[in-house]
Amino acid sequence: MSIVPVIMSGGAGTRLWPVSREGHPKPFIRLPDGQTLLGRTYSRAAALIPEGGSIMTVTNREYYFASRDQFAACNLSQDHQAHYLLEPVGRNTAAAIAHAALAVRQTHGDESIMIVMGADHLIEDTSAFLKSTQQAISLAHQGHMVTYGIRPTDPETGFGYIETGSPLDDQGACKVVRFVEKPNTETAAEYLHSGYFLWNSGIFCLQVGTLLNELQQHAPDILAQAEACIALSPAEDNGRGLVQELDPDSFSRQPDISIDYALMEHSARVAVVPALFDWSDIGSWSAMAQLVPADVNNNRTQGDTLLHNTRNTLVMSEHRLVAALGVDNLIIIDTDDALLIAHGDQVQEVGKLAKRLKQERHPAYHLHKTVSRPWGTYTVLEEGPRFKIKRIVVKPHQTLSLQLHHHRSEHWIVVQGMAEVINGDGKPKFINANESTFIAPGHQHRLSNPGVIDLVLIEVQSGEYLGEDDIVRLEDVYGRVK
Repeated sequence: MSIVPVIMSGGAGTRLWPVSREGHPKPFIRLPDGQTLLGRTYSRAAALIPEGGSIMTVTNREYYFASRDQFAACNLSQDHQAHYLLEPVGRNTAAAIAHAALAVRQTHGDESIMIVMGADHLIEDTSAFLKSTQQAISLAHQGHMVTYGIRPTDPETGFGYIETGSPLDDQGACKVVRFVEKPNTETAAEYLHSGYFLWNSGIFCLQVGTLLNELQQHAPDILAQAEACIALSPAEDNGRGLVQELDPDSFSRQPDISIDYALMEHSARVAVVPALFDWSDIGSWSAMAQLVPADVNNNRTQGDTLLHNTRNTLVMSEHRLVAALGVDNLIIIDTDDALLIAHGDQVQEVGKLAKRLKQERHPAYHLHKTVSRPWGTYTVLEEGPRFKIKRIVVKPHQTLSLQLHHHRSEHWIVVQGMAEVINGDGKPKFINANESTFIAPGHQHRLSNPGVIDLVLIEVQSGEYLGEDDIVRLEDVYGRVK
């Protein structure tokens, strides 16, 4: 019997805008201690399984390389196998878990146990998490589909709730009576005082065979579509783990519905274990603030800040000095290209701002000025009519695609390291620091870093159109050629 952690990693995390964005979602943002939520989740998952065990990540294809980098940063590559299940579009948790179960069955069988956890949960007490998981595994072997419930500490309206029923063991596990969506304040207070309700953590412990049988009974269309999709989506070992790209046509036919609605609310096999561990979904800037030490005035700051006559305020600045004078109960989050100022009572509404930006197609919804790519990063330093200036960082031994542009020229100036450049004639040329090269419109070109340190260069673009979609990829080691 195998234990397979399944990490669900996706979603924009709009309530943590402007740090969390569609192209750089919550699992990848840095916490005040410098770690990411996804990195912490990988380390917690590794603690569940022996060396050589497999950790599955279910994520969008756009986040594959960032996920792979996080896995490697946790130093897990030598001792554990990574398995990436890549979705072409988001279809909520029912589709994700159904496809994960079928993929786990292919490699580990029906008796295997999946521990499904979100990549955006913060759990500090790993030993307590392991203890709760052992209890959940025992119940899963008995045919229960187990979720983890968090004992509420206040009438929280941002979480779903679970109503508990008859006990299943002497450690607090119970049958689930029902799942309840996010309530209003009055109802949440009633749940808190009743003692029969737990917060829904979204963590599950499921035996693959049991889950698939229950899907067949209560959500047969989802299961049938998932089976068709998995049959068209073979797993391939690329040397960095198993990669399974889900067939776009089949997957896109799945309904956008949560596992709670699709299955858990209808099944009689659902049980809940009360979590023994601390838990937060870091669902707002107020939750993030609790990770930062408070001063005598209950202010919490990170970065270059200056506060005077200020109380109960969170200030986070990435690159410049932020000063606050005579304010109380504010959230101030400053990034390269966006500044959020919110009253502390309005933190749950931040997501509405992000949604408006998306509706208006504002770039601050999707990307930061610094954008991660499989080969490194680029940062837009300045732009205007007919020009754009970028700083490009290429990691050692990485290479960009062989490409061309129809509407712009590029001038590259190397400031650190050595660049290997193909420009027009197909012959590689080496460019050292303080040297440059010019790429004319229509010229096929490629940039590589043959060295052991980061390659840093300044790119000056000039032309009638400078959009990122004016890239015609001809060859690409990262599979981005359509």
